Amino acid sequence: MPTALLTILSTVIAFQTVLPRFVTDRPIVQELPLPAEADAFQFAIFGDRTGGPDIGIEVLKEAVAETNLLDPDLVMTVGDLINGYNTVDPWMRQMQEFRDVMGELAMPWFPVAGNHDVYWRGPDRPAEEHEGRYEEHFGPLWYGFRHKDCWFVVLYSEEANPETGERNFNKPENHVMSGEQVAFLDGMLERTADAQHVFVFVHHPRWLGGKYGDSWEPTHARLAEAGNVRAVFAGHIHAMRYDGRRDGIEYFALATIGGWQEGHSEAAGWLHQYHLVTVRPDGIELAAYPVGSAMDPRAVTGSASSATATIDKRFKVEFSSVPEIEAEGCSGVVMAQVTNPLKEGRMEVTAALVADEWEWTLQPDHVHHVLEPGETLELPFRIDRPLRPFEGFDLPRLEFELAYLEDERRFPVRARSMELPLMTGGLPLPPASAVERVADLDGERGWLEVPSNRLPLPDGPFTLEVWLNADRYALRQGLVAKTESSEYCLFASAGRPEFSVHLDGAYRRVRGLGALPTNRWVHLAGVYDGAELRLYVDGELIDTQAGSGTRKTNNLPLIIGGDVDGNGAATSLFDGRLDELRLSVVARYTGERFTPARRHATDDRTLLLLPFDGSGHPRARDVSGGGRDVHLRGNARLVPVENN
Repeated sequence: MPTALLTILSTVIAFQTVLPRFVTDRPIVQELPLPAEADAFQFAIFGDRTGGPDIGIEVLKEAVAETNLLDPDLVMTVGDLINGYNTVDPWMRQMQEFRDVMGELAMPWFPVAGNHDVYWRGPDRPAEEHEGRYEEHFGPLWYGFRHKDCWFVVLYSEEANPETGERNFNKPENHVMSGEQVAFLDGMLERTADAQHVFVFVHHPRWLGGKYGDSWEPTHARLAEAGNVRAVFAGHIHAMRYDGRRDGIEYFALATIGGWQEGHSEAAGWLHQYHLVTVRPDGIELAAYPVGSAMDPRAVTGSASSATATIDKRFKVEFSSVPEIEAEGCSGVVMAQVTNPLKEGRMEVTAALVADEWEWTLQPDHVHHVLEPGETLELPFRIDRPLRPFEGFDLPRLEFELAYLEDERRFPVRARSMELPLMTGGLPLPPASAVERVADLDGERGWLEVPSNRLPLPDGPFTLEVWLNADRYALRQGLVAKTESSEYCLFASAGRPEFSVHLDGAYRRVRGLGALPTNRWVHLAGVYDGAELRLYVDGELIDTQAGSGTRKTNNLPLIIGGDVDGNGAATSLFDGRLDELRLSVVARYTGERFTPARRHATDDRTLLLLPFDGSGHPRARDVSGGGRDVHLRGNARLVPVENN
């Protein structure tokens, strides 16, 4: 070889030897540890396909598509590939269906035989049942293969009882490994003695004992003696479980991947799932993926991201007509309108009218449409219900499932649920209660709300006031709010009172410096007079702030006992009691102090007055004369005022 070429090669080799793995032109202050460069790989494991409805094959298809995204080196199964328990023709059809779906995998896959794959049901049962057919179309009943200094060993748990010829996995005496298969296993363990790791796959988790007897003990002894068997994987029980490490061998059972699934608890392994195993020289790590959890990043286009955000933020429902609830009942047509807010792109809408009480008659129960950009859809619903005077009842709900459609893909958007804004002005007030009540809220699932179209607060001066008795204050604490970069609110985050109004594009706020007390009644009042905001606590002026301009409005509900988000949902819920909430279209309080009334009176400047003294379910009565009843949500209750 010429000297010049030798010099070049030596330089290249030397450069490769000293070429650093970490490069920066900044001073290295923080050392960043680099990953090991040892060879590693991943393989997936699929659970049982069988025993479920025919739709289970769609679950398998979804798992195949997701596995292609994860791109492991190979896929293993743990048996019960087809429903089986049949004769030749249906067996062949099911086999071909399974192979067609698994054929979409971008990597090799390896079968394990289960009882559904082998057992024959029907006339003319051959002694070997479907064993020969399985080996012809799927693969050997037991076998092994090597990949990257690791071995994969597949065993067969469906052998017939050597004395009776019976195949019944529910009988311990039938769980016997034949001498032929034992010899194969011994040979494999000898062959794989120098392997880095050995993994074993079988259908029945015989190590559980019980109906499996103690037949696994001699097998485990063989695997443990080998010293390099890391894990055994099985299926059959349709539930994911880990049975620990024994003599260095970990035991895992997989749940289903389209098979019959009881679904007791997804968190405890009752679900459709597959395992992804990462293999490194020093051991293995595993993750279980619920089917449907892996996403294709290339499918989430910029247009899909933007369109779904637009739908989620701007979707709204407008009601052009709603019937009244009267003493004799409620009957009429609710007319709702929804509009696709997208300039480009189609929106899918499914609207369902539902009620928890059988007395409601609702027609139709649901509608489904695809809306073109900017298209408006009218949704008429007929509702009927008889009603006894002063009877408590639950209002029907309008529930929406939304999605953005792009090419052949569907991107679901957060669902919506809203109570129908039925008018209650025609329903006479119940008799006055001798028991005074307050609204009791739990800080977790209880609040009250008034639909925006029931609360026509004009621009200009107003007063928002309430009596409160807190058990505790959260770090972010709503009290009465209609805000979302607009409108007004009373807050008490960490107990610090605050009144805000959104004027001419920005919030004007007044705040207290100290925290409100807990476990006693406090009167809080926010006043806006058109030129100034004022905050009063127990009638004492706490803070003032100059402010004027146009109040920005929104179509969100007024949340009582929390805050409201952009979708109209209640957040930052209050833990305690509220009483005597009043919203007035006048600046009621001026000066340094006043004596707050424990019971508020109504007048022609009162827009909403809630003494919370009615029976409560499902609403608290507005006694202002405007009929703006307030809906109780979640765990909100009206309780006697004694001891509160």
